[in-house]
Amino acid sequence: MLDRIVVTGMGTVNPLGLNVEESWASAIEGRSGVGPITLFDSSPLQVHIAAEVKGFQPEQYMDAKEARRRDRFEQFAIASAKQALTDSGLEITEANAGRIGVIISSAIGGLHSLQEATLTNYKEGPRKVSPFLIPMLMANGGAGMTAIEFGIKGPCFSVASACASGADGIGVALMMLRTGMIDAALAGASEMTITSTGVAAFDRVGAMSRRNSDYSLTPQPFDKNRDGLVMGEGAAVLVLERETDAKARGANILAELAGYGATADAFHVTAPHEKGEGGAAAIRMALSSAKANDDEVGYINAHGTATPLNDQAETRALKAAFGERAYRIPVSSTKSMTGHMMGATGALEAIFCVKAIREGVLPPTIHYETPDPECDLDYIPNQAREAKISLALSNAFGFGGHNAVLAIRKYS
Repeated sequence: MLDRIVVTGMGTVNPLGLNVEESWASAIEGRSGVGPITLFDSSPLQVHIAAEVKGFQPEQYMDAKEARRRDRFEQFAIASAKQALTDSGLEITEANAGRIGVIISSAIGGLHSLQEATLTNYKEGPRKVSPFLIPMLMANGGAGMTAIEFGIKGPCFSVASACASGADGIGVALMMLRTGMIDAALAGASEMTITSTGVAAFDRVGAMSRRNSDYSLTPQPFDKNRDGLVMGEGAAVLVLERETDAKARGANILAELAGYGATADAFHVTAPHEKGEGGAAAIRMALSSAKANDDEVGYINAHGTATPLNDQAETRALKAAFGERAYRIPVSSTKSMTGHMMGATGALEAIFCVKAIREGVLPPTIHYETPDPECDLDYIPNQAREAKISLALSNAFGFGGHNAVLAIRKYS
């Protein structure tokens, strides 16, 4: 019989808070992390709002000199990993360092550093480009810098599958633990795309909300009047271990990572398949991996980006996967509060699933006002809901048709 894989530690830096407890309290209260962009001058753009991480001090987690040599997404990754390790009590030693993996993903990597270096090269010439640019921009920088920071010598890499990156990275860690390749893993994702290039690019795709003057009402996942996503930033990391190892060292087991499913739509470079077939298949795969029945699912943290096509396709995917029971499963999009942290969002939403199971409270979808006939499920509108659940799903569906689903079970 396969050993169960469990969560023993969690850490995050995101628009709702600088740690798990702050973030969870904000989510349950229905607070929005959206506000005017302060990280750069957005006046030339059509979008002036984002969900920024506020009050983050990288020097609390690393040497100031090293912080200057790391992109903001790498700083987020190290901070979240350090929190997760502290939470788990897992000690990194010379004896176990080679048996621990670091799978911290990113969809895009150090976009800020790349943009700044491009401008420097154009204005001042190549000799002014930082020699630290390459490690600051590479998508595996969050994983690599975290491994260096803590002396972890096992498998170390980043999964890049657009907005599914974080969930896919956690799923890959699950499989590596199940096969015995590693004994523990730091798994999650980090992202920082709130730059003039990032915001302009996503806006040109037609994915962004432009409600600059009434940003307190956006994004609106599953609402009939939704007009697009709001860009977010941050990181989330989980410590995963085999149950026997966690129990042997007396760890506080938070939940079981029970299953993982991943599929591709093979349909369009940005749009989801309109019938949600790939998402439904990933859900069924995750439930099979968890050896779970449909009726065990008590909550779904939706991808729920607030783009017209995504929310409609995800609703259809849930109906295809669960049939009539889809109407009785509470679903919410915490992106209504955090914004869309791109590759990192799936990792944070996995943490929210763990907290929902442990606390018996389901976070809401805020800004929900006008029902959409095409999105007619129970989206936990505006107010958190008390509910005892034993199994939650976290959906992450990305550009390019990437679908990843995590199944998280109450530990007993």
